Amino acid sequence: MILLVLFCATLALIALRRLYQKKSAYSILPFPPGPEGLPLIGLWKLPSDKPWLTYGGDWAKKYGDMIFFKSFMSSFLVLNSAKRVRDIMDQRSSRYSSRPHLVMIMELMGWEDNFALMPYGSRWRRRRRAFHESFHSGVISQYQSSQTREVQTFLHNLLGTPQHFKSHIRFMFGATILDIIYGIKVMDWKNVYLTATEESVAGAVTAVTPGSFLVDVIPALKYVPSWFPGAGFKRFAEYQKRLYQFTTLDTFKYVKESIANGTARPSVVGNTLQHLSEDMPDDARREEEAIVRQMAIVAYSAGIDTSSAATLTFFCAMAMYPDVQKKAQMEIDAVVGHDRLPSLEDRDSLHYVNAIVKEITRWLPTAPLGLPHQSTEDDVYDGYFIPKGTVIIGNIWSIMRDPEMFPEPEEFRPERFLKNGKFCLSSALDPQTVVFGFGRRICPGRFLSDSLLYLTVASVLATFDILPPVDEHGHLVNLSIETTGGLVAHPIADKYSIKPRSEVAACVIQAALAQHNG
Repeated sequence: MILLVLFCATLALIALRRLYQKKSAYSILPFPPGPEGLPLIGLWKLPSDKPWLTYGGDWAKKYGDMIFFKSFMSSFLVLNSAKRVRDIMDQRSSRYSSRPHLVMIMELMGWEDNFALMPYGSRWRRRRRAFHESFHSGVISQYQSSQTREVQTFLHNLLGTPQHFKSHIRFMFGATILDIIYGIKVMDWKNVYLTATEESVAGAVTAVTPGSFLVDVIPALKYVPSWFPGAGFKRFAEYQKRLYQFTTLDTFKYVKESIANGTARPSVVGNTLQHLSEDMPDDARREEEAIVRQMAIVAYSAGIDTSSAATLTFFCAMAMYPDVQKKAQMEIDAVVGHDRLPSLEDRDSLHYVNAIVKEITRWLPTAPLGLPHQSTEDDVYDGYFIPKGTVIIGNIWSIMRDPEMFPEPEEFRPERFLKNGKFCLSSALDPQTVVFGFGRRICPGRFLSDSLLYLTVASVLATFDILPPVDEHGHLVNLSIETTGGLVAHPIADKYSIKPRSEVAACVIQAALAQHNG
């Protein structure tokens, strides 16, 4: 009964809003083309199963590369081409850099201070600047030791239990980020900070996936009591809020206590706190500490899922394209040799490996629709009216599948990013200018993510062969590039034959890890 009343009230609010809504001088212009839906309501249900395929497939054929529609009280604009994204999100970024308000994660789960989800404004700019100071391209090299150690640990784990490669991948990225951000050295999955942040991030990914929770469409549902039948989302949110508070506050407290007792390891949070002025007023210090605390949790939550998905894509691509794998291994053998692992210093000489890293990000974009933007004022583009408050979705998947930009886009082809045998981006769109977001909202952690992905790819190729699994008859299983749905997508294929290239390779792994830990 309560849900029915709230639903009817929502319809009434939609009707009143449209009746008394201030008319824009531009509103006589048409909206961009798109499905109309029902009167007042618009589209009753948005595409939920891999919506990027609907937007870039049937809808694109019918409406073009710019699709507008309404659902309940919200307007949506999907951009299916690099040109549309560039024109709107990059060149008009002052109007299209905010975020839609997500009731579930921001209000009910307590993520309102996470600047990745914040609306555009001074609070966001201050936090974005703090993040940039610790993760821009010029400072990434100072995290090399952590990256190297965790990649070596990953290789060691892969050597022992290759069938658990997915878990090893998650552990590698989680342990790396916790070490870099908080100075927490993680030894195994029993670490309470690692398990809590993993669970918290998983809940967040669910919450921001479009269509997951009706409360984001009908905000009045947030007032439904948690004990009410059908209000399981409230109980889920309460649990996730406690998790988020733990991962945000307790990790930060751990660093402060480590500094106080002299046991702190080098970390982004620790270094930043130690550089705060001793003469700072208490209110100003609390504000600065809050910014550092919020910046830190964004670094973890934004990187773990997408980086893990990109690595899963790498394993799938190598199993499906053995010729690519062999070419990369030949290059590594020629540049690095057989008696050590590749390093970040080798990167400029590993042209084919760099091309593989680029192609991984293009072939199966880990966040096919990214995070949505929201317009902050009425606008006119290409003769169409885009009202203030419109949710803007860049269809990254569709852009990376543009056959004019990337011929035969379904094929994994690193050669797209080579010219005369050298790594080169002049002949192709750089996927990183798309897959990491757009305009002022481009991911500031992209340099660390790219660095760690390169090191993982080069190190695995140097020491392992990745082949398709075999069936009960000993025949190779045919793999496909079908992916999961949700905010973050990765290949469904999860079984491969992963074997060290030689006994020498296995010994190199053991020796490298022993030397690093010694």
